[in-house]
Amino acid sequence: MKETTRVNHPPAVELAADNHSVVAPIYQSVKFEFDSLDETERFFRGERPGFFYTRTSNPTTRQLELLLAELQGRDDCLACASGVGAISQTLLALTKQGDHIICFVETYNPTRYLIRRLLARFGVTHTMLSIEDTAGVEKALAAHKTRLVMFESPTNPVTKIADIAALTRMARSAGALTIMDNTFAGFHQHGQFEVDLFVHSLTKYASGAGDVMGGAVIGRTELIRSIRTDWGMLGGTLDPHAAFLILRGLKTYFVRYEAQCANAMRIAQVLAVHPAVSRVHYPGLPTHPQHELAKAQMKQFGTIVSFDLQAGADAGARFAGALKLFALTASLGSTESLVVAPSMMGGRDLTQDQLRVSAVTEGTVRLSIGLEDVDDLTEDVNQALAVSSPST
Repeated sequence: MKETTRVNHPPAVELAADNHSVVAPIYQSVKFEFDSLDETERFFRGERPGFFYTRTSNPTTRQLELLLAELQGRDDCLACASGVGAISQTLLALTKQGDHIICFVETYNPTRYLIRRLLARFGVTHTMLSIEDTAGVEKALAAHKTRLVMFESPTNPVTKIADIAALTRMARSAGALTIMDNTFAGFHQHGQFEVDLFVHSLTKYASGAGDVMGGAVIGRTELIRSIRTDWGMLGGTLDPHAAFLILRGLKTYFVRYEAQCANAMRIAQVLAVHPAVSRVHYPGLPTHPQHELAKAQMKQFGTIVSFDLQAGADAGARFAGALKLFALTASLGSTESLVVAPSMMGGRDLTQDQLRVSAVTEGTVRLSIGLEDVDDLTEDVNQALAVSSPST
């Protein structure tokens, strides 16, 4: 074999049957082959397992999918390149012209865009309500043959809590599927409810380090199977190396989430007694209007603490600018703490009445609490509050 051939066909290294890699290898390959055409054709007919093309499936990505499904308490999972990709690919795979979706004001802005703008162009209609309006959901289900009910809990950014049991019960009675964006709560929460599909941004708690993007949809086998072909054709493939990094991040998922929730509770308690703060949105506080519902549904209350500054948007800008340990940027769930200032909040697509329902004010600030020492975080928050409202 000449050298120009050898570099394209390097020597194979195979482990013995009793010799195992402790960390699974990264299958950084687009293509896979079988030993014969007959076996290849058997694979295409669904008569044998295997892998052929990474856009459809890959061993590293598949390991991630199986782990996520198990964590969420479901049968199967599909991973893709981003959290928004998971939402869009799921919505596109499950809807057609003439379908109706019930969605909510208190929802991630890209989700609202996908339902209200993108799907609307293809003849999918929607009703948008408040997540607190369960009576309105029942009326909408009675008035419209509904395909999907799409919601999240805790909501972004002010951590309202959905009554998951009520939503899933009403949707199921009306023949509608439920899709829950479970990113804020994490993979270990809400699996006890009859949610048909969970979507997650793997960019957040799964990775934990803020250095890789990914998304996933998780559900029962037959429902995942029904959207698998569409997902592959839409092409939002998760790269195997990204899947490996997310698998690595998941090894510390539980210890990170628990520690970050403990830090978040401390920060929420500090904010709750500060005179510059008019309201704290954290479901772990007894003052949260849905605290009892959160206690009944959740194991931990999450790492997002939002609050309203009495002095409004200018104070929010000063607060965010004065922080030293919080990065002024998007996303959440990573090991470092983050802040979103009032001017960075979504909501420009909402009417004044919808903005009121959303509970996002001119002085609303969102904090994603990380793994720094909680005393350092508390000191930083207090000094930033002093800068934001010097007269307080």
